[in-house]
Amino acid sequence: METNLRPLTLGEILDRTAQLYRTNFLLFAGISAVNAGAMLVVGLGQIGIQEFMRARNMTAHLTVVNLLIVLVEFLLLFIFSGMAVAANNRAVAWVYMGQPATVRGAYKTVLPRTGRFAWLMTLITFLAGWPLLVIYVGYFVTLYLLVRPATKAAMAAGAKTDPSTVMLIGVITLAFLGLTVLGLAYAAFMGLRYSLAVPACVVEEMTARKSLRRSITLSEGARGRIFMLALLIFVIAFGVAMISQVFFIAQIFKHHGALSAGLRAVQQVVQFFTNTFLGPMYAIGLTLFYYDQRVRKEGYDIEWMMQAAGMGATPDQPEQPVAAPLSEERLALARAAEALVAETPGNAHE
Repeated sequence: METNLRPLTLGEILDRTAQLYRTNFLLFAGISAVNAGAMLVVGLGQIGIQEFMRARNMTAHLTVVNLLIVLVEFLLLFIFSGMAVAANNRAVAWVYMGQPATVRGAYKTVLPRTGRFAWLMTLITFLAGWPLLVIYVGYFVTLYLLVRPATKAAMAAGAKTDPSTVMLIGVITLAFLGLTVLGLAYAAFMGLRYSLAVPACVVEEMTARKSLRRSITLSEGARGRIFMLALLIFVIAFGVAMISQVFFIAQIFKHHGALSAGLRAVQQVVQFFTNTFLGPMYAIGLTLFYYDQRVRKEGYDIEWMMQAAGMGATPDQPEQPVAAPLSEERLALARAAEALVAETPGNAHE
């Protein structure tokens, strides 16, 4: 892809996201297939364990086993999804800057920093989601402390239901739903603040905490556009998921909430292809936003022209942020760099 760094509108970023994905589908889908494949193995393993325990009449322990499998799946999802996002960011950066990229090369670059990316994902999840955790814990603790004694008193009095208890549960639930909406709004806001942390961590090789601070600075002024990107991808993902799962949903209703082991295995395979297809979209868009904000805030297009002309660090070296805003001196330097690039053989654009 020919590198043409300049400030982009939301429509141009969406168009370039689609263009990059379409022209490098096997690259990005191959990166996401690693994460989707890990989830497929866990899902098929869960089905096998469930069927084995049912055949041995061990259903009494099935709940505990399912809980352990869910915990393992969550841990693997956290690790593999973080690696896949980082690898996609790395591959997008290479492709967007006109450098060769492969699935193996992307993972080879991010694997040594798996711990850093996992810690970064942990920080983002906690910082964005802690109010929701507090709300959920508070809801169940409140029900336990207030509703349980009232229910016991009603049962001791011989009443099956207590109107005051039912009203109390309704009031607590309404308050919980209202707080949940506020918690979701907070999570969305914090998610937008930290939306560029992973690209910054990958491209500039920053630590997790520095990447968070970097994202706060870079995302300022672009969070509304990033939200629109996330909303569009959510709509696409929801539509694809509904289309791919409509058969299984119909079978669940037809068989009163139960699916055979064979159908559940097929469902896992379908989810594998769905996750492989949808996985790269958001990562591609965020990486383009990352470069767009660097161009807008730091004049990164000038730096890249200077690198192309051999006047700065090579593209293979870690890219360092520039805090200084554009000035008259930098604009003059930009014009000089453009002239030098135009005169350098092999660097002039058609």
